[in-house]
Amino acid sequence: MLKNSTAWILFCFLTLLFGVLLIWPVARVVGGGFYVNGKFTAEYLTGVFKNPIYAEGLWNSFKLALGSTFLAVLFSVPLAWLSHTYTFRGQKFFSALLLVPMVLPPFVGAIGLMQILGPYGALNALLGCGPIDWFGQSRYFTIILLQALAFYPIIYLNVSASLANIDPALDEAAQNLGAGALTIFRRITLPLVMPGMFAGCTLVFIACFTELGTPLMLNYTRCAAVQVYEELKEISASPFPYALVTVVLIASVALYSASRLAFGRKAYAMQSKATTVKRQHHLTGFKGLWVLLPFILVTALALLPHMGVILTSFSEPGSWYKTLLPTHFTSANYAEALGHGMTLNAIRNSLIFSSLAVLLNIFIGVLVAWLVVRSRIKARGIVDSLAMVPLAVPGLVMAFGYISLSRYLVTLPGLSQHTWLVNLLDIRENPTVFLVIAYAVRRLPYMVRAAVAGLQQTSVALEEAGANLGASPLTTLRRITLPLIMANLIAGTLLAFAFSMLEVSDSLMLAQKVEFYPITKTIFELSQLVGIGRYLAAALGVWAMVFLSVTIVGSSLLLGKKMGALFRA
Repeated sequence: MLKNSTAWILFCFLTLLFGVLLIWPVARVVGGGFYVNGKFTAEYLTGVFKNPIYAEGLWNSFKLALGSTFLAVLFSVPLAWLSHTYTFRGQKFFSALLLVPMVLPPFVGAIGLMQILGPYGALNALLGCGPIDWFGQSRYFTIILLQALAFYPIIYLNVSASLANIDPALDEAAQNLGAGALTIFRRITLPLVMPGMFAGCTLVFIACFTELGTPLMLNYTRCAAVQVYEELKEISASPFPYALVTVVLIASVALYSASRLAFGRKAYAMQSKATTVKRQHHLTGFKGLWVLLPFILVTALALLPHMGVILTSFSEPGSWYKTLLPTHFTSANYAEALGHGMTLNAIRNSLIFSSLAVLLNIFIGVLVAWLVVRSRIKARGIVDSLAMVPLAVPGLVMAFGYISLSRYLVTLPGLSQHTWLVNLLDIRENPTVFLVIAYAVRRLPYMVRAAVAGLQQTSVALEEAGANLGASPLTTLRRITLPLIMANLIAGTLLAFAFSMLEVSDSLMLAQKVEFYPITKTIFELSQLVGIGRYLAAALGVWAMVFLSVTIVGSSLLLGKKMGALFRA
């Protein structure tokens, strides 16, 4: 265990670090919305709601998030319950496929879905009807569907983990008292999985409420995220962009708090995990096929955007027109995408940004976990909460805060004499510093939860033995603790690196020069090019899909059932 003096020094250091990297950017956003010309005013905050365009954007974002979360719950909860209750042929295979949507950002999936639902796409060719623009007529529902299919695995992982922790003795006791399956689910199972479902729904709702890439790709400009993106050029000239982002932040926090009050108090806490293994009913024949059917349907629907992206990436330009499938296939799109100057530069940029972010993640994450698990000071909970804040604060808000912070720093009087420092901190010239910080802060919860899980599984007696032999706390950490939790750190590193490589909001907003575009910004820019742009973007999207698939599989092998703990608020 850490000495109290050492723990307090670590607490002060981490609190200061979170203050600079996390609290300060958010404070810049809030300050810009409430403090104008040195005076406190709520005029611009209320002006956001008086402005019909902003008000409509906020309402549309709320509806998108609500619809996406509701649809994600419909996809995930029944499947988690079926997988927990029954065993059947093909269960492991399709349970693994349910996580596949995590390997593709939803805005990339929009490329494939546009090819399928467009006026001359695959659906019209299958139905043999005229050029009906399914995509254009239901753009709002398309965004909801894409977001729900991309984020439902988060709810599925949380609910599955909660179901695994329920003691089967409770169900058996209810059955002995005459309760039916529906009553047991309503009175016992559902209340006990509520904390896990709430955690997953919270993350999904906030992610969908502030999702930028999908509405931007589908040209749905009447939502708050796209409005913030379009207001970037006015960030120094008007307080309204700050006010709009502040409203988005307040709305996210308020919705999170309201949901916690509504659902959190109704969650019945269990004092211990299940002491016995639940006896699952093994189904064969038509019964097994009937239970497998929902997994097949959800998986097929979830993989539809992926298949669209893959087929587009292998299509010759113009060959997928009024046909169910492309008429001519080619691998030239991959060669041209990887040979494109913008693409090679983007891959290099993403590798650099993500690698530096992961190093920062490991440093901060291990220190946070060490303080939380290996100290007795009561204030350690503050650091643990600060480390989890990025899960609740939208990436859109953080990115806007870093832009505001950059423009504030470069105007400091004493800084103008140091040109190299101005260029380093000016996000319009070189966004490297802020992209690395943004990636690290956004994915820090994954590293912290992975390191905490490792420390909780490691006996403190080994560290105490090292201390008794005269080893300093840092030597003990380096020589004993880190090697013992290395598997957990590798899993957290893989996830943090992969999701940093495919970060959307920060990349779209912070990278403002072509030479600093990361992969996701390049995919978006390529998709906007007339002609071959969509095919190059699809090829680059498939590369990203394969990369993230490998990292998620590797992380799941290392963490096993603890994978869901990385996606809890």
